[in-house]
Amino acid sequence: MLIAVTDHAVERFRQRVGTRTGALDPRPEIVGRVRRALEAGRASEDAPPGATRSRGSLYVRDLVDRDLVFVCRHGDGELVVISLWEEGRIGSPRVPRRFTDALKR
Repeated sequence: MLIAVTDHAVERFRQRVGTRTGALDPRPEIVGRVRRALEAGRASEDAPPGATRSRGSLYVRDLVDRDLVFVCRHGDGELVVISLWEEGRIGSPRVPRRFTDALKR
């Protein structure tokens, strides 16, 4: 299955989670996390609590961070990660804004 990641999902990942590998482009890490979670059977068409279910969406729960849900669209052998959902997360992001702002410069 081909897995693609939108720019929006990359920005949300940078802002809310941060990369574990230190790479400037977290797409390969996101793809790897989604692939491993899919193989482990951690995908559902039911939205996480507090999220609004969207028809055609697949919600993939991360294996590393159990509160992190990748919001995806699927069809024809392709999966597109469009956003992230953090279940139960309250408060500021794990990555301070000054770091994500520095990446934009």
